[in-house]
Amino acid sequence: MGQGGGGGFQGGGYTMEDIFEQFGDVFGGGGGSGFESFFGGGRTQRRSGGKKGSNLHIKVELTLEEIAKGITKKIKVKKSITCDSCQGSGAKDANSVSTCSTCRGSGYVKQVRSTFLGQMQTTVACPSCQGAGKTITAKCSSCQGTGTKLDFEVISIDIPAGVSDEMQLSLRGKGNAGQNGGPSGDLLMTIKQKPHQYFRREGNHVIYDLHLSYADVALGCSVEVPTLTGKAKIKIEEGTTAGKILRLRGKGFPSVQSYETGDQLVVVNIWSPKKLTKEEKDLLKKMQKMPNFNPPNDSKAKSGHGFFDKLENLFR
Repeated sequence: MGQGGGGGFQGGGYTMEDIFEQFGDVFGGGGGSGFESFFGGGRTQRRSGGKKGSNLHIKVELTLEEIAKGITKKIKVKKSITCDSCQGSGAKDANSVSTCSTCRGSGYVKQVRSTFLGQMQTTVACPSCQGAGKTITAKCSSCQGTGTKLDFEVISIDIPAGVSDEMQLSLRGKGNAGQNGGPSGDLLMTIKQKPHQYFRREGNHVIYDLHLSYADVALGCSVEVPTLTGKAKIKIEEGTTAGKILRLRGKGFPSVQSYETGDQLVVVNIWSPKKLTKEEKDLLKKMQKMPNFNPPNDSKAKSGHGFFDKLENLFR
């Protein structure tokens, strides 16, 4: 009696695992196109030789002032660099390098495998030279044949203005050097934003808390406030209330992806002394009884707006 259903492939000596394994070779072969290998081994691609270096990960701390204007940082990193004795070849000298006899310098070999579709030809990296196309008969004594050594290198990094905390930047080819002449990896750096004494950041805007006495906000005044690039004078109108947000246009952070620049938002706070003299207390008690120093009945409702509500209203 014949076997029915999905067991037909097994009857030919192949399981489903075998089938998917063969297709894995077709679509993910070691070199060139899997379809080219399947239909008779078309063009093969020669590897550049050697093993690519690994990526190097570092963290770069920046102040808000550095982020606002952009900066060039010189970073000293410990990394694999090209061996200066063999110039990265890994060989003792020029006479110590020969063409691989297995692949004849191509870096690849062809394999023929039996599949449920018949004979299939694939191209894989040469097992003798690992795709380099050459073999070393005598290794460099400085790097023991790897073509690299561990050392320090000073790397100059141009960091654009407006980068944000935890943003990752990449410098191609500045990572660890490749072995036996392989390409270098990349340098991946993560931006770390340092806490600031005066400012805090909200997107591309910088926020500054301005603390004034009650007399200053009641009578009005002119004050000087710090900015990311220096100082600026602002006018406090008579009767300014606590929590009011004043805007200094263009004093924030530039956008990395556009030409827009954020603003500096100055939040007015009223400073209250912790200790008072008897004379000061008597003066405040008199002020409590004066009509102009008592808030209107709807002040509680008006004061219920939070900081972000005011921030939203500011940009409407």
